[in-house]
Amino acid sequence: MSQLNDIPLSALHFYITAPYPCSYLPGLQARSQVATPALLINTPVYSELVQHGFRRSGTYTYRPHCQDCHACVPLRVQAIQFTANRSQQRAWKQHSRLEPTLHPLHDNAEHYSLYQRYQRVRHPDGGMDNDDRASYQNFLLQSNVDSVLVEFRENGVLRMVSLIDVLCDGLSSVYTFYEPDIPRAQFGVYNVLWQIELCRRLDLDYVYLGYWIEHSRKMSYKTQYQPAQGLIDGVWQQLEKTSQ
Repeated sequence: MSQLNDIPLSALHFYITAPYPCSYLPGLQARSQVATPALLINTPVYSELVQHGFRRSGTYTYRPHCQDCHACVPLRVQAIQFTANRSQQRAWKQHSRLEPTLHPLHDNAEHYSLYQRYQRVRHPDGGMDNDDRASYQNFLLQSNVDSVLVEFRENGVLRMVSLIDVLCDGLSSVYTFYEPDIPRAQFGVYNVLWQIELCRRLDLDYVYLGYWIEHSRKMSYKTQYQPAQGLIDGVWQQLEKTSQ
């Protein structure tokens, strides 16, 4: 791993967590490799960590480190080469009235209210449906890298919020939440397409979508955005579209 911004990755310390219940595959135990100290993980350093499969939650930077399971595959979309399929084109047209605005990270009561509704409806009993304001702030509003909040409004009404990290080679999609009670809405699909388009406008190569897990309903959709690459055995390789 190379030295970036005068901070070599060798200056970081890495430790393995104790086992904990896997969030995605029931009945399994997971472990993570964590990079510290957080204060050294700026945008150039984090960009390189992401290339090696790391993600962040707040200022906590980690990657899966499970001895007997390799289901979590870091995935990135090749933004320049991306071509939307018919279903994605319909989602783009369906939500064409959304108006995005970019903001620095900041606490906002309207955002938090939408986040609570989203968690209660889309992820009940998922561990974040009862997040208090402090947990929300620590999860989404703490960052040592170049991050931006994007609001999506329709006729002035907040519909969706997305947190994105701007890396040296692309965008990293940190988290998105949206209005959960609109029938047949495809906000999530639209958001990924919008990030791909932003990546192109910034002349960056990749949109990092976190971990693809083939047998997890919540995580298997990511290969629908093609062409996509997965980090397998330390090498970024082409991933084919899988059925959902």
